[in-house]
Amino acid sequence: MIDQKIFSIIDEERKRQEENAELIASENFVSQEVLRAQGSILTNKYAEGYPKKRYYGGCEFVDEAEDLARERLKKLFNCEYCNVQPYSGSTANMAAIRSLIEHGDTILGMGVDAGGHLTHGYKLSFSGRDYNSYSYNVEKETYLLNYDEVEELALKIKPKLIICGYSAYSRPLDFARFRKIADSVSAYLMADIAHIAGLVATGYHPSPLPYCDIVTSTTHKTLRGPRGGIIMTNNPEIAKKVDKNIFPGIQGGPLEHVIAAKAVAFYEDLQDSYKDYIHQVILNAQAMAKFFIDKGYSILTGGTDNHLFMIDIKKSRNMTGLECQKLLESCNITVNKNSIPFDDEKPFYASGIRIGTPAMTTRGYKEEQFIEIANYIDEIITHKDDRKYLDAIKEKVSELNKNYPLPN
Repeated sequence: MIDQKIFSIIDEERKRQEENAELIASENFVSQEVLRAQGSILTNKYAEGYPKKRYYGGCEFVDEAEDLARERLKKLFNCEYCNVQPYSGSTANMAAIRSLIEHGDTILGMGVDAGGHLTHGYKLSFSGRDYNSYSYNVEKETYLLNYDEVEELALKIKPKLIICGYSAYSRPLDFARFRKIADSVSAYLMADIAHIAGLVATGYHPSPLPYCDIVTSTTHKTLRGPRGGIIMTNNPEIAKKVDKNIFPGIQGGPLEHVIAAKAVAFYEDLQDSYKDYIHQVILNAQAMAKFFIDKGYSILTGGTDNHLFMIDIKKSRNMTGLECQKLLESCNITVNKNSIPFDDEKPFYASGIRIGTPAMTTRGYKEEQFIEIANYIDEIITHKDDRKYLDAIKEKVSELNKNYPLPN
């Protein structure tokens, strides 16, 4: 018995991925080995608890897989403790916050429109509903963090927890400075490195672990693994709380097939070739950002030091982010609309677009190909009302991507 409908949908999605230039910063393409592990027979196994402390029998092999994932993750980030069971980055953040502070305590994180994440205190998220949340912003002229302003706000509101690490910020973070701010108000410090995890693991961005009480990440962005979350700390007392807050606090049985896929990704991330990959991701982002700057586009912070950058497309070409996203998608180029700091547009429409280079770098793009795609983006926007012209570019994008297939 074969479900023709769902497998035809999967086939269509594969075709879409093959033909499209994927520029969403939070997406990537995993290896066949990661796919094999995630689609493995481990899907069948229920394993509430932790290795050697399960609530079900028959867990000897999933115990080995989870231990291997933890061992590799600790080596990758040079940390003393980790939990690989979070279903997502959001549940990882929920458990991390619960492990540090109590319901109703005050937290301070970057606002969503400035580049922060929903789980850093947004009013509709658990983080904004369960806690007394405040947001810090970036400077209006430079779009850069002003650590003195963060400290001033912290001294005013006296948070129990400060969160750093963002979804749409293109410059390095000074974790040591954040530690000083946290210490000045006796607050815990948490880093969410979901986007820059790959850069941290390879030394292209400073590690937060020497400075932060707890560190969270996803495993599917620059780490190039399955969709899921992780938590790390060097504090044994916090580690105990994390384990309890993941299970039984938030989650039930872990997804052992996903944990096995995480283990595969961590193995790949420990290879020398992965460091070369991350370096190329950064070079590609910088080359692409420079192209847009030279074309007169408004790039937030004036460029990038990591894997992504933001374009104020409304200021640059009088379009909303949503309009630009849909236009590019019609030509086989995938980006996401994104609010910018001090945005006048509603989040659904947004004034910006976010562009990232991890996914197409995985497929083999280098600076030349990213500049080619950037040029297509500029042409698409310039000729947005000429469908015949746009269809010709769409075909060019598809032809280019035939030379850069999905990972085998």
